Amino acid sequence: MIESPTPPPAPPEGASPDASHLRTIRSFVLRTGRTTAGQAKAFADAGPKFLLPYSAAPLDIEAAFGRAAPTILEIGFGMGEATAQIAALLPEKNFLCCEVHTPGVGALLKRITEQGLNNIRILQHDAVQVLDHMLVPGSLDGVHIFFPDPWHKKKHNKRRLIQGPLVAKLVSRLKPAGYLHCATDWQPYAEQILEVLKAELLLKNTADSADGYAPKPDYRPLTKFENRGIKLGHGVWDVVFVRV
Repeated sequence: MIESPTPPPAPPEGASPDASHLRTIRSFVLRTGRTTAGQAKAFADAGPKFLLPYSAAPLDIEAAFGRAAPTILEIGFGMGEATAQIAALLPEKNFLCCEVHTPGVGALLKRITEQGLNNIRILQHDAVQVLDHMLVPGSLDGVHIFFPDPWHKKKHNKRRLIQGPLVAKLVSRLKPAGYLHCATDWQPYAEQILEVLKAELLLKNTADSADGYAPKPDYRPLTKFENRGIKLGHGVWDVVFVRV
């Protein structure tokens, strides 16, 4: 699950209300959490192979994974449960995963070790800076953004991750026919995501339904969190667009 940006500083006098947010857009808000002994061990054992250092230089994806393969960027994987399941289901694809929170990174490293996964690499860094400096145009085959922080209050909606400037960055890094898959359990955010993606001229909706939402792709598993929500009567909306 993605953590959204901390409140940005006030914009300069005369600037639009959202100007500072667009200049300082992040994919997270830094929150504290405890790292378990198992996660710490995973950092020590698996970190050297599966953790990539942030760099201001473009990433050599083939060298990072030790192979040439379709590459999917995931922004904000929480504790890595769904990420590990998807990577196991699709071993022919590379998964480049961004998450800033140490317990979540440690948890995914632990899952990688336990499940013998070799197609995941982790960047413990802000995904926006990764997009800006490490990923060249046309380098990605897909992007996953699952259950980003919805910022429920209307006055906080501008802090949501899925907005035009970020989508434009993502689209520029996608290959033609590459896809952007977002999922949320907050309907007002689903509506905003759909609106933002429809406004991007280089994206096309894959959904045939009248409401514009896609059926859940087979590769995206139901997490414990999602299952709990469904039992309580909560909906989940998948939005899947492709680059034209």
